[in-house]
Amino acid sequence: MNEAQPSIYVDADACPVKEEAIRVAERHGLVITFVSNGGLRPSRDPMIRNVVVSKGADAADDWIVENAKANDIVVTADIPLAARTVALGALVIGPTGRPFTQETIGMAVAMRDLKQHLRETGESKGYNASFTPRDRSAFLGALDVAVRRAMRAASA
Repeated sequence: MNEAQPSIYVDADACPVKEEAIRVAERHGLVITFVSNGGLRPSRDPMIRNVVVSKGADAADDWIVENAKANDIVVTADIPLAARTVALGALVIGPTGRPFTQETIGMAVAMRDLKQHLRETGESKGYNASFTPRDRSAFLGALDVAVRRAMRAASA
């Protein structure tokens, strides 16, 4: 493996796009690392790594932040983790294909905080929209774009 190659890190607890992420990583010959508190299915593929962390609240997030670097790709729906990895220079994508960037992460954090406040005060029940085939397709496209961008940056 080329050290300059980007890696893909997946916040794997409750991630609905693991198989899609593997397909994109395989197509581009990149190592993909699933980080979870447990329950990962082992793989014999040397390009697929599974990291099981302690049951601590942010243990998976902390592991990803400690290991990801600029131009790596991080897949997460966790807004605080997205903010931390965007700050590292990583390319960050949500499972619906939504990219988190320096320009968008502030609004994403603010909206998360507002929704949390509304749930805490009883103003909102906090229902999440269901995951759709359109979300899955958008994720595949966004991940492919992020991988190409990261690979261009690594070879520059």
